Amino acid sequence: MRIVITGASGNVGTAVLRALPPEHDVVGVVRRPPPPDGVYQRVDWHPLDLTDPDAPARLRHVFERADAVIHLAWGFQPTRDVDYLNRLGVGGTSAVLQAAHAQGVGQLIHMSSVGTYAAGRYGQRVDESWPTTGIDTSPYSRDKSAAESALDEYESRLGSSAIPIARMRPGFILQRAAASGLMRYGLPEYVPMQLVPLLPLLPLDRKLCIPIIHADDVAAAIVLAVENHATGPYNLSAEPPMGRDDVAEVLGARPVHVPSAVLGTLVDLSWRARLQHIDRGWLDLAFSVPLLDCTRARTQLGWAPAWTATEALADLLEGVAQQSHTSSAPLRRRSILDLLRRDVTDGLISSRRLP
Repeated sequence: MRIVITGASGNVGTAVLRALPPEHDVVGVVRRPPPPDGVYQRVDWHPLDLTDPDAPARLRHVFERADAVIHLAWGFQPTRDVDYLNRLGVGGTSAVLQAAHAQGVGQLIHMSSVGTYAAGRYGQRVDESWPTTGIDTSPYSRDKSAAESALDEYESRLGSSAIPIARMRPGFILQRAAASGLMRYGLPEYVPMQLVPLLPLLPLDRKLCIPIIHADDVAAAIVLAVENHATGPYNLSAEPPMGRDDVAEVLGARPVHVPSAVLGTLVDLSWRARLQHIDRGWLDLAFSVPLLDCTRARTQLGWAPAWTATEALADLLEGVAQQSHTSSAPLRRRSILDLLRRDVTDGLISSRRLP
């Protein structure tokens, strides 16, 4: 098969490259192609920013003869430029959909998220029929919801003429190899990432209860969806759901109850003061999204997670302690000196378009 992957060098993309059987012809679409080493050397890379005006035309060329397109490309920074993130996430999804339809691609796998779901069942499981209207205070969630709405409109308008689409809706995705990348996005430049696993206290609301999944298990579900030519939405999550005390136990830290409203105010004020890079929407998301009923993925795809949620979090934290990374631009080694240099030359990570 000829498989095109947008965002192929990121967290999930790297895991998908590990999971895809070697006989497939793999094409990668990213802003900054990685060096041809390790898992990245099997890929025919095409540099492209999905926000470029000519992205749909260039994608049509890349999608020629594609049996499947796996659309993973998404932006998490810059949180201060929500217009760019919207054009990358929602506009990029529309560009991929237009090009895939024009080329008659055999299947589109769209990476959605638990963040596409509406609030209202926090700490309770929902299946794929739960409303996908998102969390209004989270730009990430709003864009994930809007991207799914674009797919809904396309399928409704074209009916049987639409290309087959599968939508993967995972919980929060973790893995060792993404440690440097995730810490670059979320941790202030002046904090060494190796300190995170050494935290003596975990100040969080005791109500925290979130779905977590390892990137390898998301990749396995995507490969199964391709092999089965699957369509429709699929929840993906590991067990058990992670509460505050579970996170504290993996960290070896003592949990301290701090109400989410207080945390939200602190996060918002520190973000506005440019002391850290995560906007309040991410905290609102963590305390609003439901848990996931994954029955459909288990029965229709034959999927089951190989990692527990506890193991996935432990894998990430071990990676944080060891500064794990890959050679791709999104997952490269986190360097405090490099981050501070780029703050001066390019602006803060929460403002610049290339983290």
